[in-house]
Amino acid sequence: MGTTTAVTSSHSERSPFQTTLHSFSQNTGFIWRTLTEKLKSACRFLLGLWFIKGPYIYIARLIRDCSGISRRSLSVSPKMDLMTYCDFEWKGGTPHAEKIKKAYQEMYDKYHIKYVHQIRGDNYCALRATMFQVLSRGIPFPFWMREQDITKLPEMLFYKQGCNWIQQYSFGPEKYAGPKVFYKLRQCMDMLKMQWGEIYRLKEKKDREKACKMLFSDESMEYKIYEAVKFLMLYLAIEMFEGINHGQDVPNFCRMLFARDTSLDPVSFMLNHLNCIGDTGGLEQIEMFLLGYTLKLKIRALRLSKYGTEEFESSFVDVDQRDWHSITLLTEDDRHYNIPIMDK
Repeated sequence: MGTTTAVTSSHSERSPFQTTLHSFSQNTGFIWRTLTEKLKSACRFLLGLWFIKGPYIYIARLIRDCSGISRRSLSVSPKMDLMTYCDFEWKGGTPHAEKIKKAYQEMYDKYHIKYVHQIRGDNYCALRATMFQVLSRGIPFPFWMREQDITKLPEMLFYKQGCNWIQQYSFGPEKYAGPKVFYKLRQCMDMLKMQWGEIYRLKEKKDREKACKMLFSDESMEYKIYEAVKFLMLYLAIEMFEGINHGQDVPNFCRMLFARDTSLDPVSFMLNHLNCIGDTGGLEQIEMFLLGYTLKLKIRALRLSKYGTEEFESSFVDVDQRDWHSITLLTEDDRHYNIPIMDK
């Protein structure tokens, strides 16, 4: 009782200010403890979210990145069964569809073509189907490219031969480049020379295929290669046009190339045809001859729309060159090309 009386007495002896201060101190302590507990709870909640969601976010990013690679890899698809591809692409029963199906069946039975690489169907597809075979099979640089530095050809044509109209060259969907054209062309030539050389030095087929998978999954790199090949085609077209004017022997297709109203000379050929490749149009039949001549390839095309005629199997070469390498293309419409694979 004495103790209780003493405590009560001590409380009664405090001034109003001391009482208010003591009450404020108690309330502040309570509020601080409450905030501290809530802050700890919030931290535990956020950390829990991190440890729960973190791995899933990482996985989601990984899936997103992988799907991006997959989309880019559609430039050249992995090989697939020929008849499975045919059944998937040609399900209709129209006369044209039946004709194409018979053509596929003949390729399977007569030509022993069992698989196909589907090529992205843009306006680079003929160049893509050609260069993929060149690189993946380890076909070497043509001799005429090895005996000179092809990276200097753009400047050589401009400064030594006065072809200032080359400044109007366009890079597929990219339009007029102007003064930057020589820098961009040199980049393209460097890319072609480097990639072709590096992949050719790979002796194992699986290593070349792996390198090609990387190359043909990168649009920037592969487009530079196609533009380099286009320019090499232009370079030889200029040489052959000058040969015609000087009465020299040139391949037969060359005269046909410059007999068109839209390509009477190299300038119009570039403006009306080469500049369109990769943008609004692909290679025409006569230009396939020039492509083969540039790369020293015997290009054969199985033209399914011509099934049942002599044009079903066409060869884009009019000079007898036994040392040239051979490649085969497959086309349903003479515009888009795939790569047939024979069963060995």
